[in-house]
Amino acid sequence: MEKVRYGIIGIGAMGSKHASRLFDGEDPNGVLAAVCDTDPARLMWAKEKFDVPTFSDYKEMYASGIIDAVIIATPHYDHPKMTMEAFSADLHVLCEKPAGVYTKQVREMNEAAAKTDKKFTMMFLQRKAPVFAKLKNLIESGELGALKRIQWTVTTWYRPQAYHDSSPWRSKWETEGGGVLINQAPHNLDLWQWLFGMPETITAHMSFGRYFDIEVEDDVTVFMQYKNGVTGTLITATGEAPGTNCLEIVGDMGKIVVTDNAKITFYRNRISERAHNAAKNSKSVPEYWVCDVPTPGINETHMAVIKNLSDAIVNNAPLDIRGEEGMQSLQLSNAMHLSAWTGKTVSLPVDEELYYSLLKERIQKAKKES
Repeated sequence: MEKVRYGIIGIGAMGSKHASRLFDGEDPNGVLAAVCDTDPARLMWAKEKFDVPTFSDYKEMYASGIIDAVIIATPHYDHPKMTMEAFSADLHVLCEKPAGVYTKQVREMNEAAAKTDKKFTMMFLQRKAPVFAKLKNLIESGELGALKRIQWTVTTWYRPQAYHDSSPWRSKWETEGGGVLINQAPHNLDLWQWLFGMPETITAHMSFGRYFDIEVEDDVTVFMQYKNGVTGTLITATGEAPGTNCLEIVGDMGKIVVTDNAKITFYRNRISERAHNAAKNSKSVPEYWVCDVPTPGINETHMAVIKNLSDAIVNNAPLDIRGEEGMQSLQLSNAMHLSAWTGKTVSLPVDEELYYSLLKERIQKAKKES
């Protein structure tokens, strides 16, 4: 195979960006070969701009023989079904986040992935950003010492009412499956589990339609507890402007602060806090240095994930992000919803049947009230 021939399902905001970058030749191992959308106007736009075959039915595109891989950029509920059918059609898959809406659905997708030799990745592009690659290295190298506490306030996901009204599928339980946790914050949830692992329990408080005329959550505060005693707090919302994006990680050797997904500041203890305490030192805190941590490299955003998939297909390079890992961030968001809906602390793994039944109740209630 000289180059991977990509088909894209969904020529909306994200799908059109992927199509344009492939068309412009940003991937040396991949080309845009076809697009699919149910909106005739979007297909006409794509045909005029890219001059590639267009399809209104993704199954026809799958069966066409003109693509090797598919990028799925559709509403969330469709992701598992379209992924599984792509595997059946002998295609490689790049799926936009989230993996799906509920874990029961995604578990079936992962089982299908295990039965195929096709490459499968998720669009968790933040993992490829130099700042988070360096952060993971700092944590795993032990330079921060044993972790104590994590706090992430990420309220830079502001979305006005016009955004929620921009498409009939947005911000509804039946068609989107949730609000900020399922649409904007999956990147943060994926980074959380990738950097820190999965917590043991989750307690969440959230508001549904606090700032906007929507059914789903737009304001979330979560407390997480780990088996080793580490605690974590996540605050996210779509109704704050200007927002804040600050991740603080406290360890035995000091603390790391990441601001705006761009800058790492390490408040580094000369000796560990535990050693300082054991020495019965009279100083109130250990001596520490404030270090600006360099994060060299280019952030290619979405194209980094696409290029890695192409490289894996053409050259058998390692796949940086396994598609099956999408289950982890969905476990977190499902547990957060379940905790807020029931008013109880939820243990992981999440009770899939209970979550799905309560999701269906939310859908039916919203239908009656609309």
